[in-house]
Amino acid sequence: MQSTSFINYLQYEKRYSNQTIKAYKVDLSQFLLFLKEFYQIDKDPQKVTHTHIRSWLVELVNKNIAARSISRKLSTLKTYFRFLQKKGVCSSNPATNVSAPKSAFRLPKILEADQVEQLLDEHHFGTDFEGYRNRLIVELFFETGMRLSELLSLSLSSFDLKTQTIKIVGKGNKERILSFSNRLHGTFKEYVTEAKKLFAFADRDAPLLLTKKGKPIYPKLVHRLLAQKLAWVTTSKHTNPHVLRHTFATTLLNNGADLNSIKELLGHSSLAATQVYTHNSIEKIKNIYKKTHPKSSE
Repeated sequence: MQSTSFINYLQYEKRYSNQTIKAYKVDLSQFLLFLKEFYQIDKDPQKVTHTHIRSWLVELVNKNIAARSISRKLSTLKTYFRFLQKKGVCSSNPATNVSAPKSAFRLPKILEADQVEQLLDEHHFGTDFEGYRNRLIVELFFETGMRLSELLSLSLSSFDLKTQTIKIVGKGNKERILSFSNRLHGTFKEYVTEAKKLFAFADRDAPLLLTKKGKPIYPKLVHRLLAQKLAWVTTSKHTNPHVLRHTFATTLLNNGADLNSIKELLGHSSLAATQVYTHNSIEKIKNIYKKTHPKSSE
Protein backbone atom coordinates (compact mmCIF):
# COMPACT_ATOMS: atom_id res chain seq x y z
CA MET A 1 0.00 0.00 0.00
CA GLN A 2 2.92 2.32 -0.73
CA SER A 3 3.93 2.49 2.93
CA THR A 4 7.64 2.64 1.97
CA SER A 5 7.17 5.64 -0.32
CA PHE A 6 5.11 7.31 2.44
CA ILE A 7 7.91 6.86 4.98
CA ASN A 8 10.44 8.19 2.45
CA TYR A 9 8.18 11.21 1.97
CA LEU A 10 8.17 11.88 5.73
CA GLN A 11 11.93 11.46 5.96
CA TYR A 12 13.20 13.31 2.90
CA GLU A 13 10.47 15.82 2.05
CA LYS A 14 8.86 16.58 5.41
CA ARG A 15 12.19 16.00 7.21
CA TYR A 16 10.54 14.61 10.33
CA SER A 17 12.73 13.40 13.18
CA ASN A 18 13.71 9.73 13.44
CA GLN A 19 11.53 9.37 16.54
CA THR A 20 8.47 10.76 14.74
CA ILE A 21 9.07 8.57 11.70
CA LYS A 22 9.38 5.52 13.94
CA ALA A 23 5.97 6.31 15.48
CA TYR A 24 4.41 6.68 12.01
CA LYS A 25 5.88 3.32 10.96
CA VAL A 26 4.45 1.55 14.01
CA ASP A 27 1.00 3.13 13.65
CA LEU A 28 0.75 2.37 9.95
CA SER A 29 2.02 -1.21 10.21
CA GLN A 30 -0.52 -1.90 12.99
CA PHE A 31 -3.37 -0.57 10.87
CA LEU A 32 -2.33 -2.48 7.75
CA LEU A 33 -2.05 -5.68 9.78
CA PHE A 34 -5.56 -5.06 11.16
CA LEU A 35 -6.94 -4.60 7.63
CA LYS A 36 -5.34 -7.81 6.42
CA GLU A 37 -6.44 -9.85 9.43
CA PHE A 38 -10.03 -8.67 9.78
CA TYR A 39 -11.00 -7.49 6.29
CA GLN A 40 -8.57 -9.32 3.99
CA ILE A 41 -7.51 -5.98 2.50
CA ASP A 42 -3.87 -6.26 1.62
CA LYS A 43 -2.80 -4.17 -1.36
CA ASP A 44 -5.57 -1.83 -2.51
CA PRO A 45 -5.98 1.33 -0.35
CA GLN A 46 -9.01 2.31 -2.45
CA LYS A 47 -10.96 -0.40 -0.63
CA VAL A 48 -10.39 1.23 2.78
CA THR A 49 -13.41 3.14 4.12
CA HIS A 50 -14.14 5.20 7.22
CA THR A 51 -15.88 2.10 8.64
CA HIS A 52 -12.61 0.14 8.59
CA ILE A 53 -10.81 2.98 10.36
CA ARG A 54 -13.53 3.34 13.01
CA SER A 55 -13.42 -0.43 13.57
CA TRP A 56 -9.70 -0.20 14.22
CA LEU A 57 -10.18 2.63 16.72
CA VAL A 58 -12.80 0.55 18.56
CA GLU A 59 -10.32 -2.33 18.63
CA LEU A 60 -7.71 -0.03 20.17
CA VAL A 61 -10.16 1.23 22.80
CA ASN A 62 -11.02 -2.38 23.70
CA LYS A 63 -7.31 -3.03 24.18
CA ASN A 64 -7.20 -0.12 26.66
CA ILE A 65 -4.90 1.96 24.47
CA ALA A 66 -4.76 5.53 25.82
CA ALA A 67 -6.97 8.09 24.07
CA ARG A 68 -3.94 10.25 23.34
CA SER A 69 -2.19 7.38 21.56
CA ILE A 70 -5.33 6.62 19.55
CA SER A 71 -5.52 10.27 18.47
CA ARG A 72 -1.93 10.08 17.26
CA LYS A 73 -2.62 6.89 15.30
CA LEU A 74 -5.65 8.49 13.64
CA SER A 75 -3.52 11.49 12.74
CA THR A 76 -1.03 9.09 11.12
CA LEU A 77 -3.81 7.63 8.95
CA LYS A 78 -5.07 11.07 7.93
CA THR A 79 -1.56 12.04 6.83
CA TYR A 80 -1.05 8.71 5.06
CA PHE A 81 -4.25 8.87 3.01
CA ARG A 82 -3.66 12.55 2.24
CA PHE A 83 -0.31 11.47 0.80
CA LEU A 84 -2.03 8.77 -1.30
CA GLN A 85 -4.51 11.36 -2.56
CA LYS A 86 -1.68 13.62 -3.73
CA LYS A 87 -0.10 10.65 -5.49
CA GLY A 88 -3.40 9.89 -7.24
CA VAL A 89 -3.61 6.47 -5.60
CA CYS A 90 -6.83 7.30 -3.69
CA SER A 91 -9.68 9.53 -4.78
CA SER A 92 -10.65 10.46 -1.21
CA ASN A 93 -9.36 10.36 2.36
CA PRO A 94 -11.41 7.84 4.41
CA ALA A 95 -9.97 9.17 7.69
CA THR A 96 -11.12 12.78 7.19
CA ASN A 97 -14.41 12.65 9.11
CA VAL A 98 -13.35 10.06 11.70
CA SER A 99 -13.02 11.39 15.25
CA ALA A 100 -10.77 10.01 17.94
CA PRO A 101 -11.95 9.51 21.54
CA LYS A 102 -11.43 12.56 23.70
CA SER A 103 -8.35 12.59 25.91
CA ALA A 104 -8.63 13.50 29.56
CA PHE A 105 -6.93 16.87 30.03
CA ARG A 106 -3.72 16.68 32.06
CA LEU A 107 -1.64 19.59 33.22
CA PRO A 108 1.99 19.44 32.02
CA LYS A 109 4.28 18.25 34.82
CA ILE A 110 6.75 20.92 35.94
CA LEU A 111 9.37 21.59 38.59
CA GLU A 112 8.96 24.33 41.19
CA ALA A 113 11.55 27.11 41.40
CA ASP A 114 13.32 25.61 44.44
CA GLN A 115 13.49 22.22 42.73
CA VAL A 116 15.09 23.83 39.66
CA GLU A 117 17.73 25.50 41.85
CA GLN A 118 18.54 22.17 43.49
CA LEU A 119 18.71 20.44 40.12
CA LEU A 120 21.10 23.02 38.68
CA ASP A 121 23.41 22.94 41.70
CA GLU A 122 26.83 22.23 40.17
CA HIS A 123 27.82 20.14 43.21
CA HIS A 124 25.50 17.40 41.94
CA PHE A 125 27.75 16.95 38.92
CA GLY A 126 31.34 15.84 38.60
CA THR A 127 34.19 17.97 37.21
CA ASP A 128 35.22 15.46 34.57
CA PHE A 129 34.04 14.99 30.97
CA GLU A 130 30.80 13.18 31.89
CA GLY A 131 30.03 15.59 34.73
CA TYR A 132 30.28 18.66 32.52
CA ARG A 133 28.35 16.92 29.72
CA ASN A 134 25.50 15.93 32.05
CA ARG A 135 25.34 19.42 33.51
CA LEU A 136 25.26 20.92 30.02
CA ILE A 137 22.38 18.63 28.99
CA VAL A 138 20.27 19.60 32.02
CA GLU A 139 21.00 23.32 31.60
CA LEU A 140 20.21 23.22 27.88
CA PHE A 141 16.81 21.64 28.49
CA PHE A 142 15.85 24.09 31.24
CA GLU A 143 17.27 27.29 29.72
CA THR A 144 16.09 26.80 26.15
CA GLY A 145 13.12 24.41 26.29
CA MET A 146 14.51 22.49 23.31
CA ARG A 147 13.21 19.05 22.34
CA LEU A 148 15.25 15.87 22.81
CA SER A 149 15.67 15.47 19.03
CA GLU A 150 16.99 19.06 18.85
CA LEU A 151 19.46 18.43 21.67
CA LEU A 152 20.81 15.33 19.88
CA SER A 153 21.39 17.31 16.68
CA LEU A 154 23.49 20.06 18.30
CA SER A 155 27.02 20.68 17.02
CA LEU A 156 29.76 23.20 17.79
CA SER A 157 28.52 25.29 14.87
CA SER A 158 25.08 25.54 16.52
CA PHE A 159 26.54 27.87 19.18
CA ASP A 160 27.47 31.54 18.82
CA LEU A 161 29.37 32.33 22.02
CA LYS A 162 29.64 36.08 21.27
CA THR A 163 25.88 36.57 21.17
CA GLN A 164 25.19 33.63 23.51
CA THR A 165 22.67 32.12 21.13
CA ILE A 166 22.00 28.66 19.69
CA LYS A 167 20.62 27.98 16.22
CA ILE A 168 18.11 25.13 16.38
CA VAL A 169 16.64 23.19 13.47
CA GLY A 170 13.30 21.91 14.75
CA LYS A 171 10.24 20.10 13.42
CA GLY A 172 9.53 20.65 9.74
CA ASN A 173 13.15 21.83 9.28
CA LYS A 174 12.23 25.21 10.82
CA GLU A 175 15.12 27.22 12.27
CA ARG A 176 14.91 29.30 15.43
CA ILE A 177 17.41 31.14 17.62
CA LEU A 178 17.55 30.57 21.39
CA SER A 179 19.47 32.53 24.02
CA PHE A 180 21.44 31.12 26.94
CA SER A 181 22.91 32.42 30.20
CA ASN A 182 26.44 33.10 31.41
CA ARG A 183 26.16 29.97 33.53
CA LEU A 184 25.44 27.77 30.51
CA HIS A 185 28.19 29.58 28.60
CA GLY A 186 30.65 28.52 31.29
CA THR A 187 29.40 24.93 31.39
CA PHE A 188 29.66 24.73 27.58
CA LYS A 189 33.30 25.89 27.60
CA GLU A 190 34.20 23.46 30.40
CA TYR A 191 32.58 20.57 28.55
CA VAL A 192 34.32 21.40 25.25
CA THR A 193 37.68 21.73 27.02
CA GLU A 194 37.32 18.27 28.58
CA ALA A 195 35.98 16.75 25.36
CA LYS A 196 38.94 18.05 23.35
CA LYS A 197 41.31 16.26 25.73
CA LEU A 198 39.67 12.97 24.75
CA PHE A 199 38.45 13.44 21.17
CA ALA A 200 39.57 15.27 18.03
CA PHE A 201 36.47 17.45 17.66
CA ALA A 202 37.75 18.47 14.21
CA ASP A 203 34.36 18.69 12.48
CA ARG A 204 32.33 21.66 13.77
CA ASP A 205 29.17 20.15 12.30
CA ALA A 206 29.62 16.76 13.99
CA PRO A 207 27.43 15.93 17.05
CA LEU A 208 28.47 18.00 20.07
CA LEU A 209 27.31 15.75 22.91
CA LEU A 210 29.22 12.50 23.10
CA THR A 211 29.43 9.33 25.17
CA LYS A 212 32.67 8.56 27.02
CA LYS A 213 33.58 6.40 24.00
CA GLY A 214 33.28 9.37 21.65
CA LYS A 215 30.01 8.28 20.04
CA PRO A 216 26.97 10.61 19.73
CA ILE A 217 24.68 10.41 22.76
CA TYR A 218 21.36 8.66 22.23
CA PRO A 219 17.80 9.04 23.62
CA LYS A 220 18.02 6.22 26.17
CA LEU A 221 21.16 7.74 27.71
CA VAL A 222 19.42 11.12 28.10
CA HIS A 223 16.29 9.55 29.62
CA ARG A 224 18.42 7.57 32.06
CA LEU A 225 20.41 10.68 33.00
CA LEU A 226 17.29 12.78 33.67
CA ALA A 227 15.63 10.00 35.66
CA GLN A 228 18.69 9.95 37.91
CA LYS A 229 19.07 13.72 38.25
CA LEU A 230 15.37 14.53 38.70
CA ALA A 231 15.16 11.90 41.43
CA TRP A 232 17.28 14.29 43.54
CA VAL A 233 14.55 16.93 43.58
CA THR A 234 11.18 15.21 43.01
CA THR A 235 9.40 11.96 43.76
CA SER A 236 7.32 12.29 40.58
CA LYS A 237 7.52 9.40 38.12
CA HIS A 238 7.63 11.97 35.29
CA THR A 239 11.34 12.32 34.57
CA ASN A 240 11.51 12.76 30.80
CA PRO A 241 12.97 15.77 28.91
CA HIS A 242 9.51 17.27 28.47
CA VAL A 243 9.36 18.02 32.22
CA LEU A 244 12.15 20.56 31.74
CA ARG A 245 10.61 21.86 28.50
CA HIS A 246 7.29 22.36 30.33
CA THR A 247 9.11 24.01 33.25
CA PHE A 248 10.91 26.37 30.84
CA ALA A 249 7.63 27.47 29.23
CA THR A 250 5.71 27.84 32.50
CA THR A 251 8.58 29.82 34.08
CA LEU A 252 8.54 32.27 31.16
CA LEU A 253 4.76 32.66 31.38
CA ASN A 254 4.80 33.20 35.15
CA ASN A 255 7.43 35.91 34.68
CA GLY A 256 5.43 37.89 32.16
CA ALA A 257 6.34 36.49 28.74
CA ASP A 258 3.51 36.60 26.20
CA LEU A 259 2.19 33.41 24.60
CA ASN A 260 3.34 34.30 21.09
CA SER A 261 6.93 34.72 22.25
CA ILE A 262 6.82 31.39 24.11
CA LYS A 263 5.33 29.77 21.00
CA GLU A 264 8.30 30.94 18.91
CA LEU A 265 10.85 29.84 21.51
CA LEU A 266 9.30 26.37 21.76
CA GLY A 267 9.03 26.00 17.98
CA HIS A 268 5.29 25.33 18.09
CA SER A 269 3.46 25.58 14.76
CA SER A 270 0.26 26.88 16.37
CA LEU A 271 -0.68 28.89 19.45
CA ALA A 272 -3.08 26.16 20.57
CA ALA A 273 -0.16 23.92 21.54
CA THR A 274 1.32 26.71 23.68
CA GLN A 275 -1.91 27.65 25.48
CA VAL A 276 -1.76 24.50 27.62
CA TYR A 277 0.82 26.30 29.78
CA THR A 278 -1.70 28.93 30.85
CA HIS A 279 -3.47 26.20 32.84
CA ASN A 280 -0.42 25.72 35.05
CA SER A 281 -0.36 29.43 35.81
CA ILE A 282 -4.09 29.45 36.63
CA GLU A 283 -3.61 26.48 38.96
CA LYS A 284 -0.73 28.30 40.67
CA ILE A 285 -2.91 31.38 41.23
CA LYS A 286 -5.69 29.20 42.66
CA ASN A 287 -3.29 27.49 45.09
CA ILE A 288 -1.86 30.82 46.25
CA TYR A 289 -5.39 32.12 46.83
CA LYS A 290 -6.40 29.04 48.84
CA LYS A 291 -3.29 29.26 51.01
CA THR A 292 -3.32 33.01 51.65
CA HIS A 293 -6.83 34.44 51.43
CA PRO A 294 -8.79 34.34 54.72
CA LYS A 295 -12.10 33.78 52.90
CA SER A 296 -10.90 31.11 50.47
CA SER A 297 -12.44 28.25 52.44
CA GLU A 298 -15.90 29.81 52.75
